[in-house]
Amino acid sequence: MENEEDNDDFVGGCEWKPIEDIKDPSLEVIAKFAISEYNKHKDSRLNFQTVVSGDKQLVGGINYRLVLNVNDGCNEGIKIYEVELFEQAWNDYRDLIYVKPIN
Repeated sequence: MENEEDNDDFVGGCEWKPIEDIKDPSLEVIAKFAISEYNKHKDSRLNFQTVVSGDKQLVGGINYRLVLNVNDGCNEGIKIYEVELFEQAWNDYRDLIYVKPIN
């Protein structure tokens, strides 16, 4: 019998795991969604540049916590932001949890 803690689908485990393929094009789509939503709600002009690193967590979907290089839209160069969002790809659903500068 499989140990529940060893099963990635076990919701009670809910451990954050590093994203191995940071160049995965789907991460760029998720990151652009996060920045777009933030811009809509905060009347901001952030521009996504690259995904630096990230973690994911399986919880009835996937929570993503990503570190992004972002241009602030004011020619002040690249800044680093952390974003977290929830996705259920099979329902075409995404929800932005937070965006915050980390430098």
